[in-house]
Amino acid sequence: MSKAAKATDVETAEVEESSSNDEIEGQREIGEAELKAIAEAMIFVADEPVSAKTIADVIKVDREAIDKVLVELVAEYDGRNGGLQLREIAAGWQIATRPEHHEQIRAYLKSRPSAKLSLASLETLAVIAYKQPVTVPEILEIRGVQSPSAIKTLLDKRLIVAKGRKETVGRPMMYGTSKEFLIQFGLKDLSELPSIEDFQDLAGGSDS
Repeated sequence: MSKAAKATDVETAEVEESSSNDEIEGQREIGEAELKAIAEAMIFVADEPVSAKTIADVIKVDREAIDKVLVELVAEYDGRNGGLQLREIAAGWQIATRPEHHEQIRAYLKSRPSAKLSLASLETLAVIAYKQPVTVPEILEIRGVQSPSAIKTLLDKRLIVAKGRKETVGRPMMYGTSKEFLIQFGLKDLSELPSIEDFQDLAGGSDS
């Protein structure tokens, strides 16, 4: 090997070593307070509940560290006695308003123009939520009226999803609620389903 080639190899090795050292020097350990602040900020800007795993993957820290700061954040929000809380919803975390203020928040939201579900859609959604997986004929048997328009509306709004076909005559499609349903109703899972009367609070508007 020529002297020029050897010199080039040495220079390349030095550059690679320098880059490696720079990368190591550029890394720093994130303190618990900063980790908590970053996790809170990510949850705040997220369009939907964000999981602890997602936060850990983005920040590149252990999942256990995120679980710890989330527990502390929940306690901090609860200790503030403010209007917000940190809740686990649909397998993720979200900053939400407190239940005791829902009446005032609902009154404010009703004062703004918005696309709401019709009573027919709400009744159909309630049947699906509590009886899922359920077929259209089964919904008809419970409601006593056809629900094709309501089913389409709920599918368009991604509040329900197809859950496969029932092994019976005609193999009708079965429907169940979606992750979007959990998000819209602020539920951690289906065990937190509200009473059927709560569905009525969203009545109004049209299926369009």
